[in-house]
Amino acid sequence: MITIDIETKSDKDISKCGVYAYTDTPYFDILLFAYSIDGQPVQVVDTANGEEIPESVLAALADENVVKRAFNCNFERVCLSKYLRENHPQYFQSYSIDEDTVGDFLNPESWHCSMIHARTLGLPSSLAEVGKVLGIEQQKMTEGKALIKFFCVPYDTIDGVPQFHNPKDYPDKWEIFKAYNKRDVEAEMEIDKKLSRFPVPDFIWQEFYLDQEINDRGILVDMQLADKAISLDAEAKEELTSEMKGLTGVENPNSVYQLLDWLETQGYKSDSLGKAQVQELIKTAKEPVKSVLQMRLQLSKSSVKKYTAMKNTACNDNRARGMFSFYGASRTGRFCIAESTMVLIKDVNQNVYEKPIQDVLLTDLVFDGEDWVKHEGVVFSGEKEVIEWDEIIATPEHQVFIDEYMKIPLIEAKEMKIPLWKGKNI
Repeated sequence: MITIDIETKSDKDISKCGVYAYTDTPYFDILLFAYSIDGQPVQVVDTANGEEIPESVLAALADENVVKRAFNCNFERVCLSKYLRENHPQYFQSYSIDEDTVGDFLNPESWHCSMIHARTLGLPSSLAEVGKVLGIEQQKMTEGKALIKFFCVPYDTIDGVPQFHNPKDYPDKWEIFKAYNKRDVEAEMEIDKKLSRFPVPDFIWQEFYLDQEINDRGILVDMQLADKAISLDAEAKEELTSEMKGLTGVENPNSVYQLLDWLETQGYKSDSLGKAQVQELIKTAKEPVKSVLQMRLQLSKSSVKKYTAMKNTACNDNRARGMFSFYGASRTGRFCIAESTMVLIKDVNQNVYEKPIQDVLLTDLVFDGEDWVKHEGVVFSGEKEVIEWDEIIATPEHQVFIDEYMKIPLIEAKEMKIPLWKGKNI
């Protein structure tokens, strides 16, 4: 068995595009490759400075008889697939048939994921947090976050070419980064040892491999449609904004504060421009206030961030990959939608819009179907049994709408066989 951790660089933001598109660029590369064979001391290969990964290790990466283990192994597997294809094609081997779109990736069936193992036991999904919960000795180094930004993210772009810091120019920082890479493998090995008392059932691994194959295959995106939708949205916004400027005289009618101030000068006082408040104001508003508020609603509807997210995650073959996160709903084991999922939020400036789920801040309010509410991110609050009814899986007491105004516990809706109200666009 080989335990692996890598450090990489790319001109793409992995938090917005996912690992598949992150590697699908000429500026992607592996900087450090740390590994341990069968629990032996960790070795770090400094590929950024010309060191070579041993031939035996390269061969093992595609050998389905050798187990590869990593924390969030999808990242290592996809990155190493690209690395092998470009630098050591003699060792690369994919799976499925030639016509399949998984052909650029190593077979997932010889990979075990420590993150998935942790999720099956109700533990967090980050290496640092799992280490804290388990009280391991080799905790993840806190210096890593700043060093990743320093070495792995472009500090500038000149003539369209991203510029990265050269490790040779910063030897002290680079040595710490190598130590960080090594420590990650040591932490993973200690975590794996503790989790080994509670092995993952084989059927869970088989489901995980299916998940990886689905993510490798991807979903074809109609890029022409996405581009046209984004273009039409920009035109509509420009037209509506221009018209609102003419009616209100404010410099930026998209500004909540500027528009609220203008409304007050017209005799309409409100502390919010949320949909419900705007609809209420429209009932009694006179011109030009009524038209301005109606245009405000139109502007809030014309979001195309989902199309932008699709474009960000699409690879060069126009397929969006990595759309599902296996065992993403910890403790229940359900799949979660990842990367492109858009969440409706209200930010600190009272602006309402959608943003990718991974970018939602603790300062953002989220809509719970009735009100804007605070959240604390993903918080472990104990375990509860769940039930399923009308395509919803939740705890029995979870409140669900059965019409536009009435909600009852999910268990009651199920027992009385009442269909759930699917709602309208918020």
